[in-house]
Amino acid sequence: MHDDLGRSVLAVPPLARNPDLSLNREANARLIHHIEAGGVSTLMYGGNANFYNIGVGEYAGLLDLLLELASPSTWLIPSVGPDYGKMMDQAALLHGRPFPTAMILPMPAASTIAGAEAGVRRFVERHGRPAILYLRSETYLDPAAVQRLVEAGLVRAIKYAIVRPDPLEDAFLSELVQRIDRKIIVSGIGERPAIAHWRRFGLAGFTSGSVCIAPRASQAMLAALKRQDFAAAERLRAAFLPLEDCRDAHHPVRVLHEAVRLGGIADMGPVLPLLSNLEREHWDKVKQAAGELLRFNESLAPVAA
Repeated sequence: MHDDLGRSVLAVPPLARNPDLSLNREANARLIHHIEAGGVSTLMYGGNANFYNIGVGEYAGLLDLLLELASPSTWLIPSVGPDYGKMMDQAALLHGRPFPTAMILPMPAASTIAGAEAGVRRFVERHGRPAILYLRSETYLDPAAVQRLVEAGLVRAIKYAIVRPDPLEDAFLSELVQRIDRKIIVSGIGERPAIAHWRRFGLAGFTSGSVCIAPRASQAMLAALKRQDFAAAERLRAAFLPLEDCRDAHHPVRVLHEAVRLGGIADMGPVLPLLSNLEREHWDKVKQAAGELLRFNESLAPVAA
């Protein structure tokens, strides 16, 4: 498992749709192939793909489409939830399909720590495989609950995505890495805090949305971290910040969805409600940031996972 998490940046792509909201096979294939061609071998479909709003009726067909489009060597991870009813229905649909695990989307607004812990246990029991936890708030699962789930063999990995003003100062993450093996935890907020999480807390790797624009650069940053060339990692990280600034300012999912289109990689189409596409007034800035990042990416040699 440690090798799976550390061999590649964990790309978290958006999902392309046609004007009628059906899945756009060609555009999704173009994005997947762009990411894989940059040396990235893990695709995790979650928040950026708006899995929060995907219905159970579409889920099986979507799983099959992703399996068809991704390379057989790519580690492909779908998400489930966020509500309990949907995740349990989705567990049945995952049966018989060769996904190594699934990530459980958090739902802190309508959950308690005890209830979320029970939900994870029930999902894993039905699915039959350990899950990936997605920690976005301190009120969803606390470190003690996570430890119990890990010790019960129910957790394959943890995506840690609680945003801090200073990622080096994080009491929750400090307690978490004391309670469980830090090598099953990945930094889950893109390139911005990834170096701090790697150096201070020893996390196994990082997820990225902007890797969809610049997979070579993101893989190169991971490679620099592995060889402890932190100056090189910082230089590579700097190239991502203009687009990450746009994402932080105007919604990370909506900006990434548009950045893939504006960068000329693939037309992602409409965002599935209850989200909506980015307002046109922000397109020029996103296009500039995406274009600069893509050109920087193309100046680099691919880094294999």
